[in-house]
Amino acid sequence: MDFLEKAKMRLEHWITHSDHHQEEYSMFAEQLEEAGKLESAKYIREMIDLSSRSTDCLRRALKFLE
Repeated sequence: MDFLEKAKMRLEHWITHSDHHQEEYSMFAEQLEEAGKLESAKYIREMIDLSSRSTDCLRRALKFLE
């Protein structure tokens, strides 16, 4: 397996991993909201947005490897 094949696999893994984390973060933010911790939930949702933007960068990097 050459370097570019390994790079694609690594990016795909990171994207999948990031997507799973974002799902967990979203569920956690909902739980915080249900517990009345709206300010904490707000920061988790802000972090979800930032994480989503970083995952988009990984997707673009993968696209340009193909």
